Amino acid sequence: MEVNECNVQQAVPFFWVKNIDASLNFYIGGLGFELKNKWEPSGRIEWCWLQLGKASIMLQQHLNEGPNAVIFLDNKKGVGISINFTCKDAIKLYHKFQENGVEVSEPMVGNGLWEILVTDPDGYRLFFESETNVPEETKYSDWLNSEASKK
Repeated sequence: MEVNECNVQQAVPFFWVKNIDASLNFYIGGLGFELKNKWEPSGRIEWCWLQLGKASIMLQQHLNEGPNAVIFLDNKKGVGISINFTCKDAIKLYHKFQENGVEVSEPMVGNGLWEILVTDPDGYRLFFESETNVPEETKYSDWLNSEASKK
């Protein structure tokens, strides 16, 4: 069987997190993800599947002990890991995330895309990007000022 004949339909990032309650608050309350599935072996969520539009991620509470314990170098989760979400309107998300109290970078154009960055409680970097014809390296505030001066 050739690779292109496989029935692969989606890749879903899986993040080990230090405090799943803080992560759920960030992803659901701050970014607007929906809880689609969960595992509660001890009466509280220890694993979950979250979805925003057609994008999904999984979170699992970091286990410090037992046969399923997870060891991280210097307890640094998220270091060097980023996920890019392609979306219709990154600027709209920028404003929504700000309204929800999420610390979010100022939008900037790179590679023909408006790009914003948020970092989750465990250091995972999440980029939200949407296509634009605005010149490369334009900051959102500069673009707003230039648009206002045209009026």
